Amino acid sequence: MSKKILITGGAGFVGRRLVKVMLDKKYNVVVVDNITPLTGGIDPEKNWPLYSPKDYQNFTFYKKDCRKWFEENPHEKFDYVFHLAAMVGGREIIENNPLIVAEDLSIDSHFWQWCANSNPKKVICFSSSACYPIDLQRQESHRLLKEEDISFENYIGIPDLTYGWAKLTCEYLARIAHKKNGINSICYRPFSGYGEDQDLSYPFPSICKRVLNNKGNNIINVWGSGKQLRDFIYIDDCINGVIKTMDKINDGSAINLSTGELTSFIDFTAQACAILGFNPEIRGIESKPEGVFARGGDTEKQQKFGFKYNTKLIDGIKKTINYLSNNS
Repeated sequence: MSKKILITGGAGFVGRRLVKVMLDKKYNVVVVDNITPLTGGIDPEKNWPLYSPKDYQNFTFYKKDCRKWFEENPHEKFDYVFHLAAMVGGREIIENNPLIVAEDLSIDSHFWQWCANSNPKKVICFSSSACYPIDLQRQESHRLLKEEDISFENYIGIPDLTYGWAKLTCEYLARIAHKKNGINSICYRPFSGYGEDQDLSYPFPSICKRVLNNKGNNIINVWGSGKQLRDFIYIDDCINGVIKTMDKINDGSAINLSTGELTSFIDFTAQACAILGFNPEIRGIESKPEGVFARGGDTEKQQKFGFKYNTKLIDGIKKTINYLSNNS
């Protein structure tokens, strides 16, 4: 019998890739997404950038707030539930409207209460690397972040932005749901995921687009100092990591999705420029948000469970630039 899959927030950047994998496995996929502006969600009626889910008979879409859907379907049974629904966006969006994550807390509250009623066989919850303590990401003290750097029993530190607090709370609820309700789950902490059809409010596609638009210029600007370091991981590697490891943990604990390699925004931009054959001066815009100095994820736990990323950063940049140049 074909597995039944629920994906909340499935019309967003990560969700669209995940939906494709599940549809190709012949699973019956239900997506619930209200296509909120600035979250990167795209209505399937308009077709998705890389494929059309409407071409699959095993695809069902509900354009509505997942909280409302939970109320209307309190006992719907699923084999796997992937929880991605959230009010997300680039750092500037979150910094300008920090209280928007109150919606995330509401969504997660409804979600876990629905899980307690419907009892899905497995919950896969997408958290964030923003959960990690910011004191481990400063210029003078940064290192690769390990899953055990967050301990709900001992020390959680101060996460990054209100978004980090919201995601950390979701992880805590996953632990409680397992202990009190026997719900099997795993949480993922993706680092700086990127891919061809990511919303331009995010740094990776934004920089690639800026490089394309300013090809041949003597100066390219990046946000912040440009020296800030990130662990860029290609979206298909993220999804592959989930598929390979999602049955390895049941108690709600977390696992990174990362490469373990740090790249500055200046170096990333320089690689993009080199692909297009020019070598400008790359300058930071200090008045723009920079975030923490360095955020990279340790990969030991991922590799223990059989996952290692495949896509080199230079190849990911080429894919993104090629897509943007053909779809501008």
